[in-house]
Amino acid sequence: MERVILVDENDNEIGTEEKIKAHQNGGKLHRAFSILVLNSKGELLIQKRASDKYHCPGLWSNTCCSHPRPGETVEEAAHRRLMEECGFDTDLREIFSFIYKIDFDNGLTEREFDHVLIGKYDGEIHPNPEEVEECRWIDMKALKREVENDPEKFTPWFRLILERINFNNPG
Repeated sequence: MERVILVDENDNEIGTEEKIKAHQNGGKLHRAFSILVLNSKGELLIQKRASDKYHCPGLWSNTCCSHPRPGETVEEAAHRRLMEECGFDTDLREIFSFIYKIDFDNGLTEREFDHVLIGKYDGEIHPNPEEVEECRWIDMKALKREVENDPEKFTPWFRLILERINFNNPG
């Protein structure tokens, strides 16, 4: 049973909760991270979430995202999940954090204090099929057009992240 770290609005740890329970009954604020990996051409690696994910299955999203486990830092968790989901690791640095809340049709609520990290990578990618249905590199301007034309094909938190970054200089 995976647990998440519950936090207050200043990202101070206030406890832990079983992952699914933290997403039920309006959602409890918990720590999360979202990773954006760019290549040397300035393209962003995006992933299509596996079709059996508990929310947002089959939607395009940022390179990788998840939750730190109790006793794990955001940075440690980010490196762990990047390997687990995408089969590679790279240097990462935080560019900003924000709080968001999204209610899903399946009754779950995502209420996260999300740390957004960025990295660069040009090597091979080995996506985990249990996590990632597909992945691709995309030019930032093309991504912006796709999101504007078909926002429902992208996860809500990814759209919120994209609203906060400079497409000409994301990191």
